[in-house]
Amino acid sequence: SHGMRGRMDQSYYVKAIWDPEASVWISETDIPGLVIETETLAEFEAVMVELAPEILAANQEPRLGRVSVDFSARREFAVA
Repeated sequence: SHGMRGRMDQSYYVKAIWDPEASVWISETDIPGLVIETETLAEFEAVMVELAPEILAANQEPRLGRVSVDFSARREFAVA
């Protein structure tokens, strides 16, 4: 957004991907250092909400603007 020089809105993504062999949700993300592996999606979200801000705060200079995380989950079902 113009008129806000030096302040960058930053957007990251976190994907929860189901691993059927290990029966866990595993994270795929562009947040360096964020690794999540949980048995349920609810746990995954709880861990993400707790860890992501801490890791981003440790990684970034404080001059950043708004930081948002785009969260999605993907699971493939065999139906036949």
